[in-house]
Amino acid sequence: MSVPTSSSMTALVTGASRGIGRAIALRLAADGYAVVVNYAGNTAAAEAVVAEIRQAGGQAAAVQGDVADADAMQAVFDFAKATFGRLDAVVNSAGVMPYVPIEGGDLAEFDRVVTTNLRGSFIVLGLAAQHLDEGGRIVALSTSVIGKAFPNYGPYIASKAGVEGLVHVLANELRGRNITVNAVAPGPVATELFLNGKSEEQIAHFAGLAPLERLGQPEEIASAVSFLTGPDGSWVNSQVLRVNGGYIF
Repeated sequence: MSVPTSSSMTALVTGASRGIGRAIALRLAADGYAVVVNYAGNTAAAEAVVAEIRQAGGQAAAVQGDVADADAMQAVFDFAKATFGRLDAVVNSAGVMPYVPIEGGDLAEFDRVVTTNLRGSFIVLGLAAQHLDEGGRIVALSTSVIGKAFPNYGPYIASKAGVEGLVHVLANELRGRNITVNAVAPGPVATELFLNGKSEEQIAHFAGLAPLERLGQPEEIASAVSFLTGPDGSWVNSQVLRVNGGYIF
């Protein structure tokens, strides 16, 4: 196990046990960050991410916490700073994506997606602003589906449109602190979250929508996050980077 040092840059990634969040955690570790792997409930998956980072010579630790629970996330941020001594980047990747029509839609599902995706982002972004020092980086995950308005995506799109609004406002609220706040908005990516519940025909349909005619890979989204949290992203602020293979809006 690597020994944490105060000289290491530290990143907190929420929803980091699987899918895009996992890819982001692995990429930021490869970039030299010590990584705090936050997860909601799958301890084994989170510990597997930590083990993979450590086996590659990096530093990582896992901590459970629901992004929609303000007290739990305060504890997660406290854990990050207590474990690694500092916090330099926060990536909010945790999210849910149910398919709910607006007419006759399930209000419980609407509440669930808004609670996790929008309330969770409000909490995580607010704590990031509180805990990051000058020069820190904040990245939220949005979605390129916002520009397509597909049926049954209403609650998900509404929650992510709210996330983009929070990103722009927080960037302005942090004026003078040299902290960037941006969003990455993936197109369809081959993750369990996206593939779950879709037929082969539906998957092929989504894969063919972009000019590149394929689904994205989690590592490609992680590369965009790496850019925003790295030295080359220092002049990018209050932007939504749509990583989607060329979806036309």
